[in-house]
Amino acid sequence: MLKLTEKYSGKPAEELPLLFQRILQNTIRDHYRRQKVRSLWGTLLSSLSREDEEDDDPLDRLRVDEGLNREGGPAEQVERAQIAAVIGQALDKLPARQREAFLLRYWEELDVAETAAAMGCSEGSVKTHCSRATHSIAAFLRKRGIEP
Repeated sequence: MLKLTEKYSGKPAEELPLLFQRILQNTIRDHYRRQKVRSLWGTLLSSLSREDEEDDDPLDRLRVDEGLNREGGPAEQVERAQIAAVIGQALDKLPARQREAFLLRYWEELDVAETAAAMGCSEGSVKTHCSRATHSIAAFLRKRGIEP
């Protein structure tokens, strides 16, 4: 409601219910998108955690640079580009069904049901393919010396 009053207070009263509905839908959609991204990174990071420690949290091992902006310096940008290239190599090594499931779920941001419909398989198969793909990518990254 705050968004409605801040941005659309000058609109006619008959337009306000539709505007409020659209703002509410977008806010809910944004919430679920953020949850999906958090879930993705939680899955990826959990597959990178050390197997010998149950309470190990990869986020605790990440280095935080306080003085850098989001873009980082040239070295960080090159490093991110190199890591992206290695992830691309890992995707190329995946079996076709795992790659398809992974890309539909995490690149195209389809939910499990939509991915299952697109792939012509069950939701359980999609979950299995995505899990295996995530673990394979994590193992590939570990072999290349990339740790969180």
